[in-house]
Amino acid sequence: MNLTYLYNDGEFWHFMNNETFEQLSADAKAIGDNAKWLLDQAECIVTLWNGQPIAVTPPNFVELEIIETDPGLKGDTAGTGGKPATLSTGAVVKVPLFVQIGEVIKVDTRSGEYVSRVK
Repeated sequence: MNLTYLYNDGEFWHFMNNETFEQLSADAKAIGDNAKWLLDQAECIVTLWNGQPIAVTPPNFVELEIIETDPGLKGDTAGTGGKPATLSTGAVVKVPLFVQIGEVIKVDTRSGEYVSRVK
């Protein structure tokens, strides 16, 4: 079932059905490692069992801001290597050396890999 992610209250993640406006709450077990990919108003696939969420799948791609990373090297555009970057949700992904703090990047949530910079 496609539901819109609303917010996390510290214990539960809350979702809403956009057609009925019914709200459902998922616990940490249903969210698993996907909490780092959940953005407000993102449409997620929520698997229900007896009306309760048992699994939450975030969108395949999300756009997140880099809040912490090492400075890149001037002139490095291809970047055979990479560096870790902390994103606005707390997720850490490996990014090319030219990517800087404050930039927004596209990440594949299925693999946790950097895809591209967002213009």
